Amino acid sequence: MSRFILAIFAAIVLFGAPALAAEIKVFSAGAIEPGLVRAIEAFKRASGYTVKVEFNTAPQLASRLAAGDVADVLIAPPAALDQQVKDGKVAADGRMTVGRVGAGVVMRADLPAPDISTTAAFKQTVLGAESIVYNTASTGLYLEKLFERLGIAEQIKAKTTRYPNGERVMEHLIHGKGNEIGFGAITEIKLFEPKGLKLVGPLPGEVQNYTTYAASLMTGAPSPQAAKAFIAFLGSAEAKHSFAAGGVE
Repeated sequence: MSRFILAIFAAIVLFGAPALAAEIKVFSAGAIEPGLVRAIEAFKRASGYTVKVEFNTAPQLASRLAAGDVADVLIAPPAALDQQVKDGKVAADGRMTVGRVGAGVVMRADLPAPDISTTAAFKQTVLGAESIVYNTASTGLYLEKLFERLGIAEQIKAKTTRYPNGERVMEHLIHGKGNEIGFGAITEIKLFEPKGLKLVGPLPGEVQNYTTYAASLMTGAPSPQAAKAFIAFLGSAEAKHSFAAGGVE
C-alpha cells in the first residue's frame, strides 16, 4: 500500500469521511495536461476527492489571477509561481515540483520528416521551411531567443505565424499547406498526433529547453486541506508514473 493511500486513511480518521467530499479546483499550465489528467484520475481513485482542472498558458493564468480568479491549486513554471507569491496569491511554502517538458518540432503526418539531429541541421530545416508556426507562451518565448542566437530571426520573420497557445498552433498545422513546420511542448504535440500531426523529434540536445512545472497552494483556496492532500500526491510514485506516461519527465 502506498504512503499516499495510508495518508488518506489517516485523514479519514482525523477529519472524518465527509472531508473527502470536497471539490479541488486547479488552475494549470496547459503543457502538462496529458500527465496531469492521468495523475488526477489516480488521485481520485485513491482519495475519493473530486478535482476540477482548467488549463491555460502561463500568461493567461497570470491575467486570470490578476482579475481575481481563485482556485485551490496553481500549477505553473517556478518563475510564475514566484511572482504570485509576491502578489500574495500563492503560499510561499509547500511547493511541489511535478516535472519538466521539453520543446519539439511538429508537422503534418503526410510530410517527410526533416533532419533536426544537430543544431546545424535544425537551423537549415528552419530556414528551408515555407512557413513556421509557434506560440507566444513559454515555449514560444524561448524559441524567439533561440532564433536570435542562431542568427536567423530576421530571415524567418516574414514566414512566421504566432498564436497565444499551443492548441491554436496545432490546429493551424492540421489545416496547413506546403512545407510547414511548427514548434511546441512535446506533451501538446503528442495530444494532436491522432489528428494528423507527428512529432518530428525534440530540439537538438544543445539547444533544448525544458520548462519545469510546480504546484502550490493558493492563499484563497476554498478547500485548503483537500488541496494540500492533492499537492502531496503530486510528489508520489503514482503521480510520477502518471506524468511520465503523459510525456512529462
